[in-house]
Amino acid sequence: MTNQVHKNFSDRRQDAADAKKKLLEKFKAAPGPDDPQVAARRAERAAIAEAREERRAERERLALEEKERKEAEAAAAAEAAELAANADRLAREAEEASRIERAVADAAAMKAKRDERYAARKARQR
Repeated sequence: MTNQVHKNFSDRRQDAADAKKKLLEKFKAAPGPDDPQVAARRAERAAIAEAREERRAERERLALEEKERKEAEAAAAAEAAELAANADRLAREAEEASRIERAVADAAAMKAKRDERYAARKARQR
């Protein structure tokens, strides 16, 4: 709208009425819903919306695959850690069993020496 200096109220009122008439004419001149241009724009918007939905679905699918891959990696890492811990535990248990066996063998060897000394002492006394 132009910035005109209005001299009185009736000029402003007439300008407002003219503006309303122009808007009404513009609205009446607008194409209707059955117009080919409107239908084409509607089809174009529908195609854009469908492509947008496909891209969103693809992003969701990729995000889901990435999440599943990370979960699988985490599960594999947890399993590897569990296997390593289990192997360490088995190694400690084997070391403990070996230490116990050596202790038992040492005790048996000491007993055998003691028994041998006792038998020798008894043999000397006879």
